[in-house]
Amino acid sequence: MERIWAPWRTEYIFTEKPSGCIFCLPQDTSEDREHLVLHRTPLSLVMLNRYPYTNGHLMAAPLRHTADMDSLSDEEMLDLFRTVGLCRAILHEEASPQGFNIGMNLGKAAGAGVDDHLHCHIVPRWNGDTNFMSVVADVRVVPEGLLAAYDRLLPRFEALKR
Repeated sequence: MERIWAPWRTEYIFTEKPSGCIFCLPQDTSEDREHLVLHRTPLSLVMLNRYPYTNGHLMAAPLRHTADMDSLSDEEMLDLFRTVGLCRAILHEEASPQGFNIGMNLGKAAGAGVDDHLHCHIVPRWNGDTNFMSVVADVRVVPEGLLAAYDRLLPRFEALKR
């Protein structure tokens, strides 16, 4: 399926992608907005997906770089899935979706775009969110810009720190 991107996305699309893992970021939070990181726990982080299926498509990942679920400690596993639940709750309150797709693509064969660092997708869904553009033109329209979504969701995550 093709996607239609707003013009502000062309710079990212046509520039060379940074090397390294998108989830292995410095703990310095001064660049979190640039990296679309909304929340951090001692063991996990939450970021907006740069290539969302719908508005508010989030990803939660353990801080430790691993593609192997079996290597996660019980503490890491619990933290990751509590973080996934938190994401679902915040999106439910903020965007009122009628459902969610929540899951992982483990390995390239399963469709993982980042296959060396496991992560969970939290995708809000609305009845009818597959519209005529998807059916007729094989195109998906995402109506909200990434930084607008970031600015809308960030206060919900920041409220957790208070």
